Amino acid sequence: MATQHFKLAVFAWLPDKPEGRFVPAGLLNLSETVGANVRSRELTSRFAYGLGYLNRPTSFEVDPVSLGLADKEAVRGQELFPVNGLDEFGGIRDAAPDAWGRRVIEARRKVPANTLSEAEYLLEAGGDRVGALDVRPDIRSPDSPSASDMHSLTYVLQAAEAVEQGVPVPANLEAFLGAGPSAGGARPKASVRDEQGALWLAKFPAKGDTFDVARAESCTLELARRCGLTVPEVRYLLVGNKPVMLIRRFDRYWAAPGELPTENTALHDTRPGAALVEGRLPLVSGLTLVACSEFESRTKGYHDLAQAIRRYVHPPLIKANCEELFARLVFNIFVSNDDDHLRNHAFVRDPRLDGWVLSPLYDVVPRPGVAYERMLHLEVGERGKLATLDNALSYFSAFVSARARAVDIIRRVWGEVREWKTTFANHGADDKLLAQVEGAFRELEHIASPMLVNEVRHGA
Repeated sequence: MATQHFKLAVFAWLPDKPEGRFVPAGLLNLSETVGANVRSRELTSRFAYGLGYLNRPTSFEVDPVSLGLADKEAVRGQELFPVNGLDEFGGIRDAAPDAWGRRVIEARRKVPANTLSEAEYLLEAGGDRVGALDVRPDIRSPDSPSASDMHSLTYVLQAAEAVEQGVPVPANLEAFLGAGPSAGGARPKASVRDEQGALWLAKFPAKGDTFDVARAESCTLELARRCGLTVPEVRYLLVGNKPVMLIRRFDRYWAAPGELPTENTALHDTRPGAALVEGRLPLVSGLTLVACSEFESRTKGYHDLAQAIRRYVHPPLIKANCEELFARLVFNIFVSNDDDHLRNHAFVRDPRLDGWVLSPLYDVVPRPGVAYERMLHLEVGERGKLATLDNALSYFSAFVSARARAVDIIRRVWGEVREWKTTFANHGADDKLLAQVEGAFRELEHIASPMLVNEVRHGA
């Protein structure tokens, strides 16, 4: 067994200049021991905030759980460790590439899967990684490479296809791999900028797709929007006859230099414009706020996320965020979205509030099935992961103060989801796709007891 030690500089983007800038936030020490099997790894992490960073009025916590800044003097000059015996700081882990990004980095480096150190993956995630952090070799390192533009999407897609097929990426396409590592998840995707400069996540087809996932996901997100959920702008387009879904990166916003959008403006809806500059929002996953490992996450539930909201979200928004989380749970039950793991829930730090808020919804794809009983990834209620509305209601007090309010939310979501075919058709779904995904959408009577069905349909 061999142990490697790395000292990396963690940078944070701060709006303390008219155009914003990255500044050194602190030093991350990683020690990684690799066994005979490259998958057998042990990682330990230590972090110390820079004294200059702590003195900045706009500084924010790199990790709100393990590296909180409620008392800056308490952490000044201290070397800090992850909570709960974790081997990584969640806030920094969220700035690292996930499964797809790692494959892109390995293809670019021409190395076998899972053979790089965690430090190398962190360093190569790119300047457009999610959130407002960057990781560099030292505090003098320049900015990391950023995303491609929309005009090169055809080449980005071709490079991604080569990575997914496990074949060498043609030399003329290697430059377009730079857009890949900033994106998480297992499916092919890349960050790209449109003609105005706004940043999007482009999601490509994957091997084994049995239907047009891009169209299905874009339609499902539009359906969620109709249900009153917070959803970023989405687009659907064909690139070389391949379906691609674009979703606006909600960790970016646009505003006049040195200013912030008004409080009633949704940051994820701001657009580039004359004399406007791009700002970055700190982002952490639900996995980070629940403070558990990937292995432990399978034992967690929506009530754990609600508890994290009550602990870390900006206090005036706790009630609204908990209600939205419950509505998302109900929506996932109706559309059979069982890819609802903790990394597919996120929180951003709103600079106008100086606090964390639930991010817009993302990664919601209906999964057709024939089983009468279905499960979500996260625990739903007293009956575990069972995807029924009665099970969700069994834990209503984790989200809302009154059961009647929870039923009202169910009624609102059901009122839109029962018309899902109309919404899908209005957003480009053809009869073939409707037939392919129909098995994902649940009838009220299939996921609720007769008493609850009557309550939802007719009121108490």
